[in-house]
Amino acid sequence: MKVAIIHYWLVGMRGGEKVIEALCEMYPQADIFTHVYVPEMMSERIRAHRVIPTFINSLPRAARMYKTYLPLMPLALEHLDLRGYDLVISSESGPAKGVIPPSDAVHVCYCHTPMRYIWNMYHDYRDGGGRLTRLMMPALSHYLRMWDVSSAARVDSFVANSTTVARRIRRYYGAESVVIHPPVDTDAFSLAPPAELGDFHLMAGELVSYKRPDLAVRAFNEMKLKLVVIGGGEMLDAIRRLAGPTVTVMGPQPFQVLKDHYARCRALIFPGEEDFGMVPVEAMASGRPVIAFGKGGATETVAEGVSGTFFAEQSVETISAAVRRLDDMRIDPGRIAEHARQFGRQQFFEKMRAHIDGLLAAKLGRGPAPASVPVPLQLAGIDHR
Repeated sequence: MKVAIIHYWLVGMRGGEKVIEALCEMYPQADIFTHVYVPEMMSERIRAHRVIPTFINSLPRAARMYKTYLPLMPLALEHLDLRGYDLVISSESGPAKGVIPPSDAVHVCYCHTPMRYIWNMYHDYRDGGGRLTRLMMPALSHYLRMWDVSSAARVDSFVANSTTVARRIRRYYGAESVVIHPPVDTDAFSLAPPAELGDFHLMAGELVSYKRPDLAVRAFNEMKLKLVVIGGGEMLDAIRRLAGPTVTVMGPQPFQVLKDHYARCRALIFPGEEDFGMVPVEAMASGRPVIAFGKGGATETVAEGVSGTFFAEQSVETISAAVRRLDDMRIDPGRIAEHARQFGRQQFFEKMRAHIDGLLAAKLGRGPAPASVPVPLQLAGIDHR
């Protein structure tokens, strides 16, 4: 079986690329198509595959300025020749699902989220951009929305990474989806002995505006409590300027350093609204609780009173109150780590393979297609009991 994996861009190892790694493990024969490819930033598993970039990769400074070429990406996707492929798996967050698959192929879209900069976070991105961005974004976004909706018809089955994203798929594409959480390597993390626990809280991940790292830094500046910040991104310099004497901004760090800080922190601070959010699961796999904004994917992974707590508004005051509230909770590291294991890699492999195999069997007339599961419009969560 010939398999094509379509990913928006391969310029760093984040959550979306960890899904690509898992898909590469499932389909070692797969070819990978992407807009921009920076091999030295990719894992060995991804580099072992044949990677075919679109013409975007040849444009000036594409490795750093790839987002400026967003208006050309629909054309680039439709230019890809996928003749001969039996299974097409698109990984959608940036433009990826808009390829033209063969009529007899199965096209599965694993959706991290419909493009947030033209849908649910459009106004945030527009208001936070420069003068040229604010001027051009309305017309460009209108064009991209029309293409994005029309290209959804080229997908046989949507897989959402969370019920939060499943609701967006229904809202923006009018399609149902199956929820399969992304693979978190929970076995890669371990608990620290009580004697080695630190006196600091941790914030980890990419430092970008929609994740609201500034709120956490301001809160810990006011509380005069220790906060360690690990991660790079466009806000790294701004966060360093904002940090007070109790906040340590380490920038990007190797996995072993991150793993050590996960295991020894008092709790992870997660101030943004994420589509799913692998970072809280990694912290919980290390036996540490999470203090998270009570919207988005964190509501499906963090169990109130068991593996952490939530704050209802993105403000310094509510974060501070949640930090104090967690101090009064009884924390069981072993129970937290056990809770995190339900989001491990094995569950992803089993559910994805079963879903795709069902679609392929239905295509060959050997059984009914697996049903998509309607997701309630109200906030959906998992049963933590």
